[in-house]
This record gives sequence, C-alpha cells and structure tokens, in this order.
Amino acid sequence: MTSKQQTAVAASAVAIGAALVARGFRTGRAIQFQNRSVLSTGGSRGLGLLIARELGREGARLTLAARDEAELERARADLEARGIEAAIVTCDVGERGQAERLVEEVVKQRGAIDVLINNAGIIQVGPLEHMKLRDFQDAMAIHFWGPLHTILAAVPQMRRQGSGRIVNISSIAGKIGVPHLAPYCASKFALTGLSEAVRGELAKDKILVTTVCPGLMRTGSPFNAWFKGRHRDEFTWFAISDSLPLATIDGARAARQVIDACRHGDAELVITWPAKLAVIANAVFPEAVALGMSLANSLLPAPTNELGDQARSGWQSLSDWAPSKLTTLTDRAAIWNSEFGIRDTRSSIPNSEFRIPKREPLRALRVSVRAVSTPATSYMAQWPVAPR
Repeated sequence: MTSKQQTAVAASAVAIGAALVARGFRTGRAIQFQNRSVLSTGGSRGLGLLIARELGREGARLTLAARDEAELERARADLEARGIEAAIVTCDVGERGQAERLVEEVVKQRGAIDVLINNAGIIQVGPLEHMKLRDFQDAMAIHFWGPLHTILAAVPQMRRQGSGRIVNISSIAGKIGVPHLAPYCASKFALTGLSEAVRGELAKDKILVTTVCPGLMRTGSPFNAWFKGRHRDEFTWFAISDSLPLATIDGARAARQVIDACRHGDAELVITWPAKLAVIANAVFPEAVALGMSLANSLLPAPTNELGDQARSGWQSLSDWAPSKLTTLTDRAAIWNSEFGIRDTRSSIPNSEFRIPKREPLRALRVSVRAVSTPATSYMAQWPVAPR
C-alpha cells in the first residue's frame, strides 16, 4: 500500500469515526415530547398547524400563539377533532410586551416551557421598486424581533429548569437571496444569524437551538401571502412554484422533519434536496448562483405603476392560472392546513375586487365572491379527499 493510499484510508477511518461519534451524541440528546410543554408561535395554520398536529399525536401539551383569534379558534377546533388539546393565546410577538406576557402566561398555566418554536411569519412578494420601508419593518418585526423577544423571555426559565429546546423556522431565503422576496430574505437572514449565534451561547445551559431552513413546502401559504406590483402575475408564479412535485415537499412531511430535528437537538435542518443543493452551490460557486438569480429575475413580472405599491393578499390576486391544475397540490394543502378561505381583514382592497378565476379544476374552489372569506372548515366537506 502506497503512502497516498494509507493517507486516504486513514482519512476515511477518521471520517467514519467522527460520523459514528456524532451519531452517538445525537441519539443521546434525543427527547420525547410526551407531557412536554410546547409553545409555538404562528401555530394557527400552515406549517405551524402541521407541527402542532404531529406534536399533539406525541402527547405534547400545546400552546399556540398567533395574531388572529379566529384563526386560532379554527386551529383549536382542528386539533380537538383529532383528539388533541391545545391552549391558544392571541399575541403579536413583534411587540416585546406582548411576547413577554405570552411567555409568562404559558409558564403560569403549564408550569414551564420545554420547547419554544418560533414559526410566525409573513411573506411579501414583488419587485424591489414597489417595496417600501414599512414592508421591511413588518418582516423584521415578525421574523427577527418576534423570535428575539420570545427567546429572551423564555431562556431564563429554561435555564432555571436546566434544559430546553428552541426551534427557529427560518428559510432557504435566509441563506440565499431570492429576487422579488427582498423583505422576506433580509429578515430571514437576520433570524438565521440570531439562531446560529444563540445556539453557541446557550449550549452550556443544555438549551439546544435548531435553525430550520425549508425550501419550497406545500402548505398552502400563497393564499395568505402579500403581493405587490403585478399582483396577479406575482401570485401565479409563486403559487405554481409552490406546487412543483419534484422541487417541493409535502407540508406534513416537512413538519415531521422539523420535529425530528428538535427531538435530537440538531444544529440545523435544511429541508428539500433542491434547497440543500442550492446552499452547497452558493458556498462553492457564489458568482454562478448570483448570475442564476439575475436570470430568474429577468423572467419575473416587471414593475408597474404606482398602483403596484398597494399590497394585495393571495385571495385578491387569483388568476386564470392560479388556482388551476398547475397549482392543485398547493390548493389541496391550503384546504388541509387551514389556509383556504381565510382572508386578512387588514387589507384595504374592497371585497368587490375579489375575483374567482375562470378555470376552476377543484370542486372546493367553485365558490362565489362572497364565499371567499368563509372559514376553511366549510369547504372541507366539499373536498373529494378527506383532510389528513
């Protein structure tokens, strides 16, 4: 055996040994969620609701927080129908006082917070030309300040009890800049940095922090995202991208991966193979990735006039192509995950401007303009496949 071969064998042995040691540490850190107190922000719909369902099945004592009381009530009803009990708290974690009171209330009612999941989010889509300072401030309030507020409030209690788990739901857009998502990317980058920094500082207290960076997930989120510029075109590309079978992951599967990462106290979880490849490519070939993003931007809708400065929800941006057969997977997910039929009443666009597309491949989407704001549960009975 030559010296080069010996070196290669030795390096392989070291790598295998390190992998086995790391696996042993991971297994040793594993926890069960039975009777654990879990506080999840943004838990009323989408990925947050899916995570709650999975944790509820494992016997966790759930507390869900969100800004919309009606959405929280729907989430609680959804969980109760599955035999899962959950407490709900209306809270805007972007406000420090509200976040602190939330943590105090959960500790008072549950006795502790064993697991904190920062999942609350907002998605704003559109060209930079139409994004205002307020859009960036709103994104930072929810994606950065919100998690920071809950972490600072919960950590002292976790230290006193000697352990804890914190999961911060960031995004692949918190690692790679994506065109037409500037506020979202900026705030998710901030969350990723915060999450990675506090993991290093809190490990000594046996508080393990997991940073989750999902790629495209089929949770139904486009309907409740906000769109600027040519809002119908923006909604169309966003909804279709969210439905691509090979490039996206089922929301429930993603939720199970998040829970597994939390269970073992993993430092990071990147969800979907395209997202993992993108992270590697950006690290090795940053110029090529930047060029790819520029090319992608050239294919996205161009800016429009001052009317494009008005933010419109996904429900106000339906087109002939979305919903359609191209968005079937996202449309199903929207119904299953309580994203369907929920319109944010903060919008200033009058109801008369809501439009249902001409192409209606889904029986659940054959509704009148008035029915757009009807709760999601009223549509589930119409859906040909029972919600999971």
